[in-house]
Amino acid sequence: MDSPRPISREYLEQALEHSPFAQLIGFQLIDFAPGRISMEVLPRRELTQHHGYVHGAVVGFMIDSACAWAAASLVGDVVTSEYKVNLLAPAIGDKLICRSEVIKAGQRQVVTRADVFAVRDGEEKIVATGLATIARV
Repeated sequence: MDSPRPISREYLEQALEHSPFAQLIGFQLIDFAPGRISMEVLPRRELTQHHGYVHGAVVGFMIDSACAWAAASLVGDVVTSEYKVNLLAPAIGDKLICRSEVIKAGQRQVVTRADVFAVRDGEEKIVATGLATIARV
């Protein structure tokens, strides 16, 4: 394989600006470092399910995307090979924060993890956790 060409914060910000789905969800980058990404979503009615919680698909998207971008920050262009999400509590809050990190970067794949927290009245509560296997392109 070619040597990795990690993405930069600027590249990620531009990619998010040009991603219609990320724009629809309102996915915003809040922190960037090699192998670590933090992103947030501000909940709104259109993102909720029938109980009023942010839909699990939004939480899954946060985990999938943050894991892929954390991997890309080390190895360059990637795609998600698989991911698993454990929904731990209803996603209710003023905002959702997803923090992801690379566990191990190999020659062909990168294993990552992410946690999603609901922030309510300034306090964070974990609402989901996930693991992803990300493939280098």
